[in-house]
Amino acid sequence: MRSVKVGIAGLGTVGSGTVKVLCENAAEIARRVGCPIEVAHIGARSNRLGCETGQIKISQDIFDLLQNQDLNIFVELIGGTTTAREWVLAALATGKPVVTANKALIAEHGSELLAKAKTHKTYVLFEAAVAGGIPIIKTLREGLAANKIEWIAGIINGTGNFILSEMLKDREFSEVLIEAQSLGYAEADPTFDVEGTDAAHKLTILAAIAFGMPLSFDKVYTEGISRLSSLDLLYADTLGFRIKHLGLACRTAEGVELRVHPTLIPKKNLLAKVDGVMNAVMVKGNALGPSLYYGAGAGSLATASAVVADIVDLARAVVSKGAYRIPFLAYEHLSDVPVLPITRVRSAYYLRVQVQEQPGVLAHVAQVLSGFEISIEAILQKSVHSQTGLVSIIILTQPVLESDLNEAIRKIEALAETGAPVIRIRVETLSE
Repeated sequence: MRSVKVGIAGLGTVGSGTVKVLCENAAEIARRVGCPIEVAHIGARSNRLGCETGQIKISQDIFDLLQNQDLNIFVELIGGTTTAREWVLAALATGKPVVTANKALIAEHGSELLAKAKTHKTYVLFEAAVAGGIPIIKTLREGLAANKIEWIAGIINGTGNFILSEMLKDREFSEVLIEAQSLGYAEADPTFDVEGTDAAHKLTILAAIAFGMPLSFDKVYTEGISRLSSLDLLYADTLGFRIKHLGLACRTAEGVELRVHPTLIPKKNLLAKVDGVMNAVMVKGNALGPSLYYGAGAGSLATASAVVADIVDLARAVVSKGAYRIPFLAYEHLSDVPVLPITRVRSAYYLRVQVQEQPGVLAHVAQVLSGFEISIEAILQKSVHSQTGLVSIIILTQPVLESDLNEAIRKIEALAETGAPVIRIRVETLSE
C-alpha cells in the first residue's frame, strides 16, 4: 500500500491542528505505521490549512467525503450532536472506521454508534474526546487492562480549573470568567464549562471504559462552580485543602457513583497542584494503586495529538489487513451495575454557615448535626463580615450520607440565628 488515505470533516481549531500534526510529523508517523498517512479529502466551509499539504480535495459539503471510495479512514471534527451523529452513522455504514473528538456525541449517542460499528465490523475511536492530549482512554483500555478500577478522579475541564486557580487569589467568579473569555479559555456562553456539562460528558466515557458499564450521561450528578465564592477557596486553604472541580467515578458495593462537583482535596494530593487550564486524571487500580495522568486538556495541537494517535492505530489495522487488532469497548457483557443517586452517596463535607453574632449559635448548629449523627472533624470561626454583618462558621464533617446532610442543612437554615443559605462542598481525600 502506497499510503493510508484520510478524510477529515471539519477544519476548525482541532481539524487544522490535525492536518498540521500529520504534515509536520509525517516521516515519524510513516515509520510507525509502515507507510505514509495522506490527508486526501477535507469537508469544510472554508480552507484554513495551516501547512503545505500538496493536493487535497476540499468540499464544502462534508457528506461529499462519504462518496470518496479511496478513503480508508473518516475523521469527524465538526462538533455537536445532530449533523455529527448523522455523518458518523453514515460513515460507519460504509464499513470504514471513524475517529472523533466529539465528547458530547460519544457520551449521549455512543451506544448507538458502537452498535453501528459492530454491525459493519469496523471501529469508532475517540481518544481526543476526553482530556485533550492526555492518552487516558488508551491507558484505561490497554495499560490498566490487568486492573479492577476502583475509582477515577479527574480535573477534566480546563476552563473551570483556570477560574478556580485564579479565585484562590481572592478574585470573584464573575471577574475571572470575563478574563477567561478574553483569553479564549471560555466560550461566549460558558454554561457547558462552568456548570459541569462538559466534564459530565467526559466522565461518562471514562466510567464506561473503566467499569465496563453502559454510557450513562443522564445519570451523572452535575454541579457547577458559578456559586462558589473566593471566601470558600481561602477558608479551604486555611484548613489545608484546595477546591477543584472534579469528575468522580467510584465503584462501591452498592453500585457506581458518577458525579461532577466542586470538591475539597488535601493540598498534598497531586491533583491539588494542577492549576490553570491543565487537566489531570487520577486512577486507582487494585493492582497498580493510584496513578496520575497530566497534560494539556484542550487546544489545537494537544487535541490533534490524540486524534492522530487514533488515526495511527487504524492505519496499522489497514496496513496489516486486520491482523493488527484494536481493543475497544466491549459490546456484550456490559455490567448491569446501578448508578447511585447523589442522596445515597457518603462523603465528608465542608459547610459554611452564616449566622448572627449571638452567644450559643455554634452550640445550636452542633446540636442539629448531632441529631443526625453527623460528627464534626474541625471548626473554624471567622470574624464578622463587613458587608453582611454575619459571622461565618466553617465546619468539616466526617463522612455522612448525603440525604442525612440535606435534612440537617434544612434544620440549620431554619434556625432563627441563620442569616443565609448554608454553603456545602464535598470533601474527598483520594487516598494515595
